[in-house]
Amino acid sequence: MDEYLAKIRSGDLKLYALEKSMPADDAVSLRRRYIEEETGTDLSAVGTYSIPIDRVVTRNIENMIGCVQIPLGVAGPLAVKGEYADGKYWLPLATTEGALVASINRGCGAITKAGGAEVRILRDGMTRAPVFAARSVSHAAEVARWAEDNLLLLKVAAEETTNHGELIGLTTYTAGTSVFIRFEFDTKDAMGMNMATIASEAAAHLIEEETGAKLIAVSGNMCCDKKPSAINIIEGRGKTVSAGVFLSDELVASVFKTNSATLAEVNTRKNLTGSARAASLGFNAQAANVIAAMFIACGQDPAHVVEGSNTITTVDMAEGGVYVSVTLPSLQVGTVGGGTSIATQNANLTMLGVAGGAENPGDNAKAFAEIVAAGVLAGELSLLGALGAQHLGKAHRELGRGEK
Repeated sequence: MDEYLAKIRSGDLKLYALEKSMPADDAVSLRRRYIEEETGTDLSAVGTYSIPIDRVVTRNIENMIGCVQIPLGVAGPLAVKGEYADGKYWLPLATTEGALVASINRGCGAITKAGGAEVRILRDGMTRAPVFAARSVSHAAEVARWAEDNLLLLKVAAEETTNHGELIGLTTYTAGTSVFIRFEFDTKDAMGMNMATIASEAAAHLIEEETGAKLIAVSGNMCCDKKPSAINIIEGRGKTVSAGVFLSDELVASVFKTNSATLAEVNTRKNLTGSARAASLGFNAQAANVIAAMFIACGQDPAHVVEGSNTITTVDMAEGGVYVSVTLPSLQVGTVGGGTSIATQNANLTMLGVAGGAENPGDNAKAFAEIVAAGVLAGELSLLGALGAQHLGKAHRELGRGEK
């Protein structure tokens, strides 16, 4: 190993090339040792991990030096009544935020006592939007119209790049001489960002050839990926999914120590009026908390929490109680690809019964989306209840802080 270290120091061996010269575990260990020497830091804590990394270092990360471990908890059981997920589930939640799992757990209990959350997927399509340069505004209009009129030709070009993805539609936008073509794909059980990118590139080259427009970038930010945006709230991206549950007045009082009217008022004044006053793109209490914890636990891209935070929470007064719902316009999840094959993350997907590709392609990803949406509903209920009962500070004092 000293010989390899000498070569790294001299520049004859690059850190990123170590896996070509030795087994993956040895490469990670040597790289970590070099960084320890360079920074004067003891990194032994990140050198302990249980996941097999041969595939990880080729598919999931570069210059690996170890693993950062995040505590994993469970909340549930949570009764879900979806079209793809139907049963009781224990939610795997990876977080360092004290009180979060306890909060979600309380919401799960209330939903299950109420008979379960009904969940429906309203739309399913991953987007990618190349941007083209036209010669003039009239040429830009011609390019947009050509794309709209030739969906079938573009579909053939795109689908030649994938065995599973399908181009299901497109929408065009222009800004002066810039033309954006927002392609939408059915990516089955994959989250599908890579699939959509490769397929969109093939379709974009056909547009170039046929219209004379110049492809500037395969992503022109009209997609809109990993950034807050109104377009993803309005048009959707990934799964658009809603979950709801009726809670009786008695259940609200016994579980949340408040009443239905207060629950509704907190939601209106906080999640709706407060968010509108702040010009927030999320009209919810803590949707990102649940989405982030489940994404990290289940091998999803955590940057897509941005789109998931677009959630809208509503509380409607009903006879004898309230109907509480969440709508996630842009939830991006998959059960194959990305981090879903890492052993620990795959175990959590297996616990939910959604790991890998489904017999009917796409069903596992849809089931997972329904479970996540029901988990978000549980989190919203619990936090609204804590705020209504004035218990939030007490919960964080007891569960979220190390000092007394």
